[in-house]
Amino acid sequence: MQAMRAQGHEVFALAPNFDAGTRAELAAMGVRPGDISLSRTGLNPVWDVRDVIGLYAQLRRLSPDVIFAFTIKPVIYGILAAAMARVPRRFALITGLGYVFSEGGSLRDRIVRAMAHRFYRVALRRSEAIFMQNPDDADEFVARRIAPRDKIVPVNGSGIDLAAWPLMDLPGPPVTFALAARLIGEKGVREYVAAARQVKARHPDVRFLLLGGLDSNPSAIGKTEVASWVADGVVEWPGHVDMRPWLAKTSVFVLPSYREGLPRSTQEAMVAGRPVISTDVPGCRETVVAGENGFLVPPRDVDSLAAAMLYFVDNPQQVAVMGRNSRRLAEQRFDVRAINEKMLSVMGLDGTASPEQADGSRAPRSQQAAPREEDDGGGAREQPLT
Repeated sequence: MQAMRAQGHEVFALAPNFDAGTRAELAAMGVRPGDISLSRTGLNPVWDVRDVIGLYAQLRRLSPDVIFAFTIKPVIYGILAAAMARVPRRFALITGLGYVFSEGGSLRDRIVRAMAHRFYRVALRRSEAIFMQNPDDADEFVARRIAPRDKIVPVNGSGIDLAAWPLMDLPGPPVTFALAARLIGEKGVREYVAAARQVKARHPDVRFLLLGGLDSNPSAIGKTEVASWVADGVVEWPGHVDMRPWLAKTSVFVLPSYREGLPRSTQEAMVAGRPVISTDVPGCRETVVAGENGFLVPPRDVDSLAAAMLYFVDNPQQVAVMGRNSRRLAEQRFDVRAINEKMLSVMGLDGTASPEQADGSRAPRSQQAAPREEDDGGGAREQPLT
């Protein structure tokens, strides 16, 4: 949104549940917030139809030239509503495939997965380009015939403002591990806790931080279970937090997720100069060069996860070495300026081209955004649609 404003475009951000702080932050950027109804995890078809109609009405009123929608519901409902409202140019950002693309599950999960595939396919036919944050997700969309290869534009995540994230000093001993994510099963939270038990059995002074808020996802971990981990002395749980001060307390960042788009929380940890232990799965493997800035372990493998943690406990000097490598890799891969330049260029919003030149439509006047779900900040809430 800031990059769009810097090019002189008028930007609206549509999202549900704005709070005063978010409104003020957007206003300071020169972005105009707009309220919409949208449930991130709800599956009531009557409410969803109502939400699409509401989005359509908003888009008709605003009459934007471009819509940029991200995450599953905003992409599906936002693109469909924009097509009905005859928004000339429509773009989607896929930040990850989420639990609905996980294999197995209940009959309900399989039905939801089939519906998501169908609705994605219908919506993405109406988008001009589809930004995707890791190659595995792109391959899956092509294999499932959800999107054609020639519409997919790869990007390295959402990016980090390197100037705003200096290399942080490491905390003193003992080694402190941190996981920051929404508290759902697919983030590998239970595996993290189980591995922490193994490590603490040998090194009781090692600290484990669990940074994230409770969630409404169908696979959410309940407060009672989390409280039991805290009561056992396995983890410290401050809830949903501002990541900066907690990364300053962190030696090694851990994300044993089952699948990601390209996790922003890990990118922030890398920019701050923290080694990373993650899983060898789509999205996560893009953040680790094994043995250079951390380790990749198999998903759901508690023993391998604990072994990777113990390496840093037994070799604390490697925390600083691999942390510096993380920063270097982040500078090479996740500079938000380079990522924004690529996306704005594809959308014709970078000042070097215009929708007029691309397809004969009028020059852009405003941009429409859709809510996103992220795992950063230890608990990711839904954010403004850009």
